[in-house]
Amino acid sequence: MTTAHSTAVRVRRAADAPPLITSADLPPARHFVDGAFLDGSSERRIDVVDPSTEEIIARVPEGTAEDIDRAVAAAVAGKDRWARLVPKERSEVLHAVADRLAGHTDLLARLESANTGKPLAVSRDDVGMTIDTFRFMAGAVRASTSMAAGDYAEHHLSVVLREPLGVIGVITPWNYPLLMAAWKLAPVLAAGNTLVIKPSEQTPLTTLKFAELVADLLPPGVLNVVNGYGAVAGARLAEHPDVNMIALTGSVASGRAVARAAAGSLKRVHLELGGKAPVVIFPDADPAAAASALRVAGFWNSGQECGAACRVLVHDSIAGEFVERLVGEVRTLAVGEPRAGEDIEVGPMVSRAHFDRVTGCLERAKAEGVRVATGGGSLDGPGYFVAPTVLVDVPEGAEVAREEIFGPVISVETFTDEEEAVRRANDVPLGLSASVWTENARRAHAVAARLDFGTVWVNSHLVLASEVPWGGFKGSGYGRDLSVYALDDYARTKHVMHNHER
Repeated sequence: MTTAHSTAVRVRRAADAPPLITSADLPPARHFVDGAFLDGSSERRIDVVDPSTEEIIARVPEGTAEDIDRAVAAAVAGKDRWARLVPKERSEVLHAVADRLAGHTDLLARLESANTGKPLAVSRDDVGMTIDTFRFMAGAVRASTSMAAGDYAEHHLSVVLREPLGVIGVITPWNYPLLMAAWKLAPVLAAGNTLVIKPSEQTPLTTLKFAELVADLLPPGVLNVVNGYGAVAGARLAEHPDVNMIALTGSVASGRAVARAAAGSLKRVHLELGGKAPVVIFPDADPAAAASALRVAGFWNSGQECGAACRVLVHDSIAGEFVERLVGEVRTLAVGEPRAGEDIEVGPMVSRAHFDRVTGCLERAKAEGVRVATGGGSLDGPGYFVAPTVLVDVPEGAEVAREEIFGPVISVETFTDEEEAVRRANDVPLGLSASVWTENARRAHAVAARLDFGTVWVNSHLVLASEVPWGGFKGSGYGRDLSVYALDDYARTKHVMHNHER
């Protein structure tokens, strides 16, 4: 349904443009186990849909518990050989993986956009950071540090070793299929583990293409990919007794399910879950700079981003000017199919189900008296497009201010003083990221320290680097992606003590 607020927005189409991908670009529509593509144990298939056109572009096998068991067995068989490699050898393999990906950047970006509807600029950024993640981990594994060996008890020399965990189960989401896979795969492999990855059933293509591209670089069993649904394949991976850790990027509900399944075998759990990032704008901030930054940080990847700048808390003295500037910025966003042009900035929601979820949230907000400053509803199909939206007059505690919408929507609330701003920013169940906007350095340090979020930006938002950690607090999970902290997550420490008394 097209609302009155969204009729000014038009979805740019590309009727005469060539398709993003051909059948030759697609990976084998199979599982990848023990170094080869294999059929599954079931004849059932999952349709992979282009969300820009609603057309089926591939069908992949629906993985079963038996398929997971076969992949885990391969990972177990391959783990000792991979773990025995010295850091230099694993580093060289990871560099080779990065080189291989770099040689196929355009193909991977087109495949990602075809499967997810991402603008090509977003997909290219994803591929670039994927390559950088592998390069960083290739270097970091050769420069790990630990406490110094020494006598901490008289006549006893202590040495602390860092060892691989073994077999890691990885479950990745639909919003960043290739990049979130890399954020797990690179440190998992660098640390000396083998793995089984289950990509989202909605967006498996770049993960399968990754396996195809690097198949000759990794020993059999080191990397295994099983398609399927979370309730079957994901659940079996999380509960499998031979899996030493389960690492998931996904929804809070998925995180809870994985943690419950993992509890039976007491395996480690690494969770990077949702976010509801507050953007706290103080009266001395630059409203124009903040609005310009949020044009990107609020709508990157069509708002399907766990760190998106989706919840603005702006001081009431500058709220009017800020909203006017933000609405002006948002109305210039180019919405369309990825093949409609290099300047497309906002694509579709990834699926019909998610489209219905986002539009339903907008309808409830309007029914509750929240005002739509721009956007506010769906756009004409085909495709699952939602107009870039700014919601204002949002009361404290409203659903759109507390629950993750995960779409192209920014809500705006106001505050009157610093105490209120901090309290309301923290009053959400999630704690992934936040930002503070002020020219007062003392205030910036003090407020950032009080915000209960794993990443806090000052006068910017959604800026990432491989060298720094990413992960949340509270309902956003635990564990860290990126940086040397990720390497630590996928390793265990062993203390060896030698009695050398003579």
